[in-house]
Amino acid sequence: MTTPSETPRIARRLATLAPSATLAVDARAKALKAAGHDVIGFGAGEPDFPTPERIVEAAVQAARDPKNHRYTPTAGLPELRQAIAEKTLRDSGLTVTADQVLVTNGGKHAITNAFTALIDEGDEVIVPGPYWTTYPEAASLCGAVPVEVIADDSTGFKVTVDQLEAVRTDRTKVLVFVSPSNPTGAVYTKDEIIAIGRWAGEHGIWVLCDEIYEHLVYGDAAHFSMPAVCPEVGNRWVVVNGVAKTYAMTGWRVGWVIGPKDVIDACINYQSQTTSNVNNIAQRAALEAVSGDLVAVAEMRTAFDRRRKLIVDGLNAIDGITCAMPDGAFYAFPNVTGLLGKEIAGTRPMTSAELAEIAIDVAKVAVVPGEAFGAPGYFRLSYALGDADLLEGVSRLASLFSTATA
Repeated sequence: MTTPSETPRIARRLATLAPSATLAVDARAKALKAAGHDVIGFGAGEPDFPTPERIVEAAVQAARDPKNHRYTPTAGLPELRQAIAEKTLRDSGLTVTADQVLVTNGGKHAITNAFTALIDEGDEVIVPGPYWTTYPEAASLCGAVPVEVIADDSTGFKVTVDQLEAVRTDRTKVLVFVSPSNPTGAVYTKDEIIAIGRWAGEHGIWVLCDEIYEHLVYGDAAHFSMPAVCPEVGNRWVVVNGVAKTYAMTGWRVGWVIGPKDVIDACINYQSQTTSNVNNIAQRAALEAVSGDLVAVAEMRTAFDRRRKLIVDGLNAIDGITCAMPDGAFYAFPNVTGLLGKEIAGTRPMTSAELAEIAIDVAKVAVVPGEAFGAPGYFRLSYALGDADLLEGVSRLASLFSTATA
């Protein structure tokens, strides 16, 4: 018989939950800065630009309006839901109605809501990797078994239908699909997206499409929304998105999930019993964002395009590192296996996690090791920071790793 002292204090679903590795790296970098250290942080996926002034002003005005001081519908302000539907048609060519939209507390909340509505205990969720750290953890919280399918730099970090089919079972319920990708910056072509969508539709598999980086594509790359270009996926899709990356609004915490009405209704019911409505002031700011033009987005994209070339060139100049040019988002994902096992700063790191520890301890440069994304042997570096800091950070890494000896 179990005694009270032997009963676990923390529920199993949370006792095994891993913390966000990206937020942990960012928190450590900020703590070192607060302690007086000169740290360059490549950890957080957060634009360094301020939120556009028109959006801030909309929030200021909203805060003065008493109607925003009260509860509003759980699903979101009706005018914001409508604006998101119109924005989705404008940007993705996907036709949806306002009642297919749920406004959430950021993108993570949208993902969790969608998984909660779709997943039963023991279902399997295919998570192509390298993946953002939240996907497998959010799936596990809902009782699912995450099934990782890993691609590497030899294939541009993109998985194939054959790889997906190899792990499909009768328990496969959801495929997570992300393009542009965090952490690699990979962007799938239209034909690749259609092929994966057809495969999912053929086998009755739901697809969760994370489109948070939809506007951050470079060169000849283009973003395509799977349900818009692949009708064969049927009605088994949900799209999650938000204002964080496109409008430099990470701290405002407004996202959304779009999908078939029965799924959205289930999500609304769940949200009504957990968080209720999203902050009204932030919703008013988001309304201004999605209803307005994309001028500020274009300016940020131009800066990110310049920075991706700077960081990739700088990383490829370091012996032991190779880095593919990302086509989207704002991350470089260099292969650092050429440095593992070598003596650096008096130690011999055998993993990219150990190498990342040396980088922050010795060079005061914060990066996220590939282990966090299911891809040991790599680093993720966000280039959503100023040019001067970017060049300084890469220079410090070059100086540190130039000391590597066999």
